[in-house]
Amino acid sequence: MSQTNVHWINDPRIETILKALEGLEYGSLQITVHESQITQIDRTEKKRFPLERMQPSKQTSLSRRNHK
Repeated sequence: MSQTNVHWINDPRIETILKALEGLEYGSLQITVHESQITQIDRTEKKRFPLERMQPSKQTSLSRRNHK
């Protein structure tokens, strides 16, 4: 492995990016660069929940309540 690659692996900014990606199931990681340097890392995480289908009788009673 060349010296350049070793430096890249030991860069604390790269380590921070890798840590920010850990456990990120849904979301985004935004890396801000200023004058060719990483200046900021923003992590936005989204929690997704499965869509639960309502039974027709519950759906009808809810829609009646909302229309009053």
